[in-house]
Amino acid sequence: MQIYKATEPLIRTSTSIPQIFLARIARTPNHEAFRFPVKDTWQSLTWKQAGERILDLAGGLLAIGVHREDRIAIVSSTRAEWVFADTAILCAGGATTTIYPSSMADECAYIIHDSGSRFCFAEDHSQLDKLREQRGNMPQLERVFLIDGDVAPADADWVQSVAQLQKDGAAWRAANPDRIAAIAAETLGTHLATLIYTSGTTGRPKGVRLNHECWAYEADAIHTLQIIREDDVQYLWLPLAHSFGKVLTGAHLITGHCCAIDGRIPKLIDNLAVVRPTFMAAAPRIFEKVYNKVISGAKEGGAIKWKIFRWAIAAGKEGSALRQKGLVPSGLLAFKLRIADKLVFSKLKNRFGGKLRFFISGSAPLSREIAEFFHACDILILEGYGLTETSAAAFVNRPAAYKFGLVGTPLPGTEMRLAPEDNEILVRGPNVMSGYHNLPEQTREVLSDDGWLRTGDIGEVDADGFLHITDRKKDLIKTSGGKYIAPQNIEGKLKTISPYIGQVVVHGDKRNFCSALLTLDEEAIRKWATDNGIAATTYAEIVGSPQATALVQEAIDELNSGLAKYETIKKFAILPRDFTIEEGELTPSLKVKRKFGEKKYAAMLDKMYEGALADA
Repeated sequence: MQIYKATEPLIRTSTSIPQIFLARIARTPNHEAFRFPVKDTWQSLTWKQAGERILDLAGGLLAIGVHREDRIAIVSSTRAEWVFADTAILCAGGATTTIYPSSMADECAYIIHDSGSRFCFAEDHSQLDKLREQRGNMPQLERVFLIDGDVAPADADWVQSVAQLQKDGAAWRAANPDRIAAIAAETLGTHLATLIYTSGTTGRPKGVRLNHECWAYEADAIHTLQIIREDDVQYLWLPLAHSFGKVLTGAHLITGHCCAIDGRIPKLIDNLAVVRPTFMAAAPRIFEKVYNKVISGAKEGGAIKWKIFRWAIAAGKEGSALRQKGLVPSGLLAFKLRIADKLVFSKLKNRFGGKLRFFISGSAPLSREIAEFFHACDILILEGYGLTETSAAAFVNRPAAYKFGLVGTPLPGTEMRLAPEDNEILVRGPNVMSGYHNLPEQTREVLSDDGWLRTGDIGEVDADGFLHITDRKKDLIKTSGGKYIAPQNIEGKLKTISPYIGQVVVHGDKRNFCSALLTLDEEAIRKWATDNGIAATTYAEIVGSPQATALVQEAIDELNSGLAKYETIKKFAILPRDFTIEEGELTPSLKVKRKFGEKKYAAMLDKMYEGALADA
């Protein structure tokens, strides 16, 4: 059985995150480390300044009796204080339990109780209220550290401000000046660093146990590839309770670049113009939204603007095809690309700040069409692949070696093979989890004695060693006619055909044909309705109109023309609202919870199959 590996030799520096952190402070103390919003302005901290704040927090934790591998939870949105708390926990010898800020009170209580967390950082009073409501279900939770807001006298026995924790820690460090460095030196790669609870689609989430070696290895592997440079500026908005966001904090430590942090998604585009990052990681949904908005804007600009736009994209695709082969456009094509850049591409690049070297896409499959569109506009998206169980990254495209529609080659030090019976992707390496917390049987189901992790994804490898994810093993549809269908591939194609389509769930398991649940992009469809004189006021009225149905049917027809008969979508339903995290249809990383959606809209799906003949 063939085992696939990276061609680059792995360069190791440490197996301990605290050691990497302390080395970074010593190496570049005066370099800008963090940039973050405070009201309407952005503030900066050097590595030395951030280090003092973090080490004071670590001292505060040690002062109240934190011991090796004690779990300390964080329930907060993405912000600099999240990173400060996480790094302080690790420097104190503890382990971080991550909780999404969108989690309900009972979900927070379950994670805190299951993890055995003794303490918790809470972002504000809205998060504190959840903990207070469930306090009786978390008897081991000794204290909560409040990031924003004042501590009420009634809570003083249980709640302490982060500012006070930091102040107490400064005093503790003065009395114990060498202790944190000693703890860092004593931290082993096998020590627990993080418990990340997978968002899951059904049932309770599982706590993935990730040791220091997992994150230290990821940092070293990224550094080995030299994808990120010390002079880079990263914009970080991803949820830090998710492994995709969390792994970027390790890359930040090892590389020493500046990281601008703000998790407010509505502020994302505006912030990019201010921060002017050189790279940013995002989920595919962000790129889909930008793509749809660009296409809609070009069409709405009138016939001349639309013609210029299409000419520019056509020229861009010619240039993209050459660059994908490692060639540089020249002659007439180079001239056309300069004109296209001036008329079209530069406007899009300026929306991202004008200094972008590349995007990194992960968390869900990125449509090849979307990647090629951005590349035609001289914007490179490097798609990667991994799981929470692999500390996020296991495969990644490189800036000088990439293929759109594929997720790259293994990180240095990671091994991969395909299961002979079904091509399930198996991964082994220092980034693989030690197991699921308190779930030995479920651990054995996915993790072999010799370290191979069953990912649950199906894939194939091309002649150059690039991995192609064909679908989730559990998401594969088998029609009643016995045909296997990969729904994510169909969903991705449909979203690139129409700029008005938001989310898609293709359904058809054990059915005699495929159907689809759809949502429409609210901003785009409202503009479309106005332009087409549709007398509807609410989003639900617009998507329920015959004109909207015809609009979607046109896209479905175009999609079906390129599919095998058994893959085609015979019927569809447009939902009266978009999927949301709050309603449970999306994970915090913006992936659709397929099984949840199918269960929630079961009656609507069943109706589409009433009286249908078997034609699959």
